[in-house]
Amino acid sequence: MNTAMHWASVWGNAISIGENRPESYNKNLTIRYPIYSQFAGKALRLTFDNYCGTESVTFNKVTVYIGGRFYPVTFGGKREVTIAAEENAVSDELQCEVEAQTLIVVSFYFEDFTQLRSAVYTSGPLTEGIYAIGDQTEVEDISQDIARNTNIIYFLSNVSLLTSSENRAVVCYGDSITAQDWPEYLTLRCNREDKLNTSVIRRAASGTRMLREYSCITYESYGLMGSKRFDHEVPTDGADTVIIQHGINDIIHPVGKEVNPFRPMSDLPTVEELIDCMKFYIEKARGYGYKVYVGTLLPIEGWRTYAPFREQLRTEFNDWIRTTDLIDGCIDFDKAVCDPERPSRFLPEYDSGDHLHPSKAGYKRMADIVPDEILK
Repeated sequence: MNTAMHWASVWGNAISIGENRPESYNKNLTIRYPIYSQFAGKALRLTFDNYCGTESVTFNKVTVYIGGRFYPVTFGGKREVTIAAEENAVSDELQCEVEAQTLIVVSFYFEDFTQLRSAVYTSGPLTEGIYAIGDQTEVEDISQDIARNTNIIYFLSNVSLLTSSENRAVVCYGDSITAQDWPEYLTLRCNREDKLNTSVIRRAASGTRMLREYSCITYESYGLMGSKRFDHEVPTDGADTVIIQHGINDIIHPVGKEVNPFRPMSDLPTVEELIDCMKFYIEKARGYGYKVYVGTLLPIEGWRTYAPFREQLRTEFNDWIRTTDLIDGCIDFDKAVCDPERPSRFLPEYDSGDHLHPSKAGYKRMADIVPDEILK
């Protein structure tokens, strides 16, 4: 067995913009996330990211709970850390034994009013989190009376282990379809198939587009455009491959100012613009030394803004993805979940009901068609 060590991520998320609400500030609050670790390690480090914040945030205490024990997390030797707007902080290396296929429970406490803006919504069979009143960072079982579940990930963007060099990460980059279940079903598939040296790292934010972003507070939670996201999110400890599935929001969002003043038809891209942005992604990923796989865009017939011209744009972009020689492979998610008798729509069992996002069965299907070569 290879005894060389390197840093590899076991968990990760994008950092996007939390929805603008009057209650977006909180104090005397603990946030906790149980993080699944695919492989073992000898040391750990955490990344907290305030990339989308407009003011600094102070973490008064951070702990991890591993193997029945709480460990204090420090930053430059100190328990407390302040992260300026648009900046991040990586913790000191924490020497600890992490066993494979176990949980690392991360807790952090805000004593004073804190802007909870740098955040992303996720879902899946491995996603869970809670927030609780008071400093609960060293409480093993937090009372349900003072706690509530959440699927929003605040600030925590990466968990890496010092681990055997045979362990590696695959990055999944995209929008709400990737922020939801299929990357976690891909982790479960790795477990079923005994591919235990591969972690699946999700870098996805709902509502995001390749080429545009919203400047209004009504839609700012739809996140940043690809040129601001890709370089920030995709470089990941121990990663050697990225799967990109992005672009459907560019196609479905524009409706015209007479319908919605924030969604002009001038935002609708051409297929050439979508391809150029994908080429930008590919070039960036190659610069990191990654293999690049691109997933086709899923069916949209029945979605509230569906129209033939949008279907044509989706089809033309998918055709390019299927035929380009710029990537290591196409993952034909579209073909896997569409109705073969009417390819513009989902098979009913793969449709969540909104005709845009897959059902759980659809997400499982997406994970199942990822090529074996990616998972090693």
